[in-house]
Amino acid sequence: MKTAVYPGSFDPITNGHLDIIERASNVFDEVIVLVLVNPNKQGLFSIEERVELIKRVVKDKKNVKVQCSSELLVNFMKTVNANIIIKGLRAVSDFEYEFQMALMNNKLDPNVETVFMMTNAQYSFLSSSSVKQVAIFGGCIQGLVPDEIIWDIMEKIKQKY
Repeated sequence: MKTAVYPGSFDPITNGHLDIIERASNVFDEVIVLVLVNPNKQGLFSIEERVELIKRVVKDKKNVKVQCSSELLVNFMKTVNANIIIKGLRAVSDFEYEFQMALMNNKLDPNVETVFMMTNAQYSFLSSSSVKQVAIFGGCIQGLVPDEIIWDIMEKIKQKY
């Protein structure tokens, strides 16, 4: 069985993330969406809240699981017996950073392979950061994130800002 891990901060999950999850779930036997702490980003949602939001939007995907971790990605992968990392790419600028991360992960564990999936063109501009910024300034985020979590995002924005 081929298990792939799709790591990210997912704060919040976007339709671009969901597109990668759906496509990866058609390629691999099992996909673990892994919510990680990113020390370079200030979170809107707690790790636990992100996990619950993602579980809600992938509930119909039987081969998709959602977990969280604060450990090194390659160490997590050993615990779930996975050796494939899925990374979504929006632009060339993403590739440069993700390529470096792929090389680092492979250096830490030579059995780990990174598979890059190009975003659907309709999501090439989309990021969690841009969704938060639009929501903070009262813009419409419909079509940017799954409909099931729009209310959660707007409520969290009201609480924090």
